[in-house]
Amino acid sequence: MKTENKVALVLGSINGIGKGIGLKLAKEGINVALNYFDREEMLDELKHDLSEIGSRYIVTRTDLLKTDQIPGLVDNVVGQFGRLDILINNIERGGWPVVHGPYTCDQWDLEMSTTLRAKQWLFECSLPYLRASGDGIVINISSIAGIVGRSGPASYIFNEGYSAANRGISLLTETWARIGAPQVRVNEIMAGIIETRHGEKTRGWELLTDAQKEAVIEHTLVKRTGTIEDIVKAVCFLIKDAPFITGSVLRIDGGYVLGGEKVSPMPGGIL
Repeated sequence: MKTENKVALVLGSINGIGKGIGLKLAKEGINVALNYFDREEMLDELKHDLSEIGSRYIVTRTDLLKTDQIPGLVDNVVGQFGRLDILINNIERGGWPVVHGPYTCDQWDLEMSTTLRAKQWLFECSLPYLRASGDGIVINISSIAGIVGRSGPASYIFNEGYSAANRGISLLTETWARIGAPQVRVNEIMAGIIETRHGEKTRGWELLTDAQKEAVIEHTLVKRTGTIEDIVKAVCFLIKDAPFITGSVLRIDGGYVLGGEKVSPMPGGIL
């Protein structure tokens, strides 16, 4: 995709991964609409960072749990910029067992509504405009919780509700890729333990013991947590340099999913 005059809607963009993606796309010359809901205290910093880049942007506040507000969000973006080419579906709740303990029914419902349901409605409302673009792109941001669940060192990090919702995202990615083709490519970035998502810049990480933190790092093949930049680079690849990729999941986890299994030395054999 050529980025000139393109428009991207980035969700969950007040900080962390969403903000990193939004700022990078703006630097690439893409007009960006950045949506947030909470953490209002970070809004001035976001606007300041955007103003220094110089691309056109709008910042909107929408409660995506209220699905009746989603059409208005999309219509506002198209009304401001005249088109929509890219949807970055970066919304989740992410309940930590070490923080929240066992889920209540209300917490389970909130997880599904945030991590899973809102994405569906955003895709449906955005699809006509993405098709009209002729080269539309959807990137779902998910988590390796959808693979590993509450197991191993991640037992303190991933709750069952969060894990189940993230496994569902992969089904949406595949279905949407079929629905959107050929005008719209839909892919998924499955994040591992990232600095601002389950990593060292989060409250949950601070609650882990040193041994529990070390176990997570040791389980990761590259022996570190991920950075925002790791995710941003993957997003840019899918947008700019992957015209033949759709319906795929790109796992950015430093090898965490593989890290629990060791490769034994090759035996000599008997022949």
